[in-house]
Amino acid sequence: MRLKLGRPDLEQYRARFDVPAAGGGLGVTFLGVASLLFDDGTTRVMFDGFFSRPSLLSVALRRLTPDVARIEAALARAGADEVAAVVPVHTHFDHAMDSAVVAARTGATLVGGESAADVGRGGGLAEDRVRVVGDGESAAYGDFTLTFVVSDHCPPDRYPGTIAAPVVPPAKADAYRCGEAWSVLVSHASGRTALVQGSAGFVTGALTGRSADVVYLGVGQLGIQPEDYVRTYWAETVTAVGARRVVLIHWDDFFRGLDEPLRALPFAGDDLDAAMRVLTPLAEAEGVTIHFPSLFAREDPWA
Repeated sequence: MRLKLGRPDLEQYRARFDVPAAGGGLGVTFLGVASLLFDDGTTRVMFDGFFSRPSLLSVALRRLTPDVARIEAALARAGADEVAAVVPVHTHFDHAMDSAVVAARTGATLVGGESAADVGRGGGLAEDRVRVVGDGESAAYGDFTLTFVVSDHCPPDRYPGTIAAPVVPPAKADAYRCGEAWSVLVSHASGRTALVQGSAGFVTGALTGRSADVVYLGVGQLGIQPEDYVRTYWAETVTAVGARRVVLIHWDDFFRGLDEPLRALPFAGDDLDAAMRVLTPLAEAEGVTIHFPSLFAREDPWA
């Protein structure tokens, strides 16, 4: 089979970069890949916090270490000087590699499974700054309540398995095993709810009976899946929770820094266009709108 060159042109989706700006109160800021900052003006909760974004060559050939300058620049740009919790959706390098550094610099607790805890320990976090949760468990931070539901990684999982010992940087990419993958339900005292689905994987029936107004839907590697898989993924996430709005995440090329304009992952590793060809009619049939978030923009997906 001939390799498809190039990458999807984001310009064709320009009209979908239309999530309304947040005023006061609750807002969500997209920080690349599956990194999201939820804040209500009092409390901030961050998912992943991956800002180093090493090059593909570095990932393939070198040991990885968090890029402190890039992390600090991103935190400053996002206005995230203080954060209550940092939550890796799973522990691959493009989600959890920077999580311990972000937690240390923002005073946050690192929250996740045992694998996330070992990333935190390897990054120098004390035990009282690491919280291990299990399937169905909830954790409250200010007016936010996070509920963790076991999920799965989208196939293929290039670094499967769990992390069984602290990951001390510099470390190879394959040290960051997938670990525990989560669907995280976010509820706020205002009544607004969201599902953060960081990876395009699912566990059948896991979200049955749950609800969310908005889904931040991971689509990384979704474009290389069979159409039946994409349809089932949509049903097990968006349809399952009854969401009316979907904001797509994990579509950007995470091998280049956030100081450059975002671009889609290349066709060699994913196909955003193929995913959109299936997702769009599914959304239209259910009266759901699909959007893309804008980088470092504080947005209100409930508006």
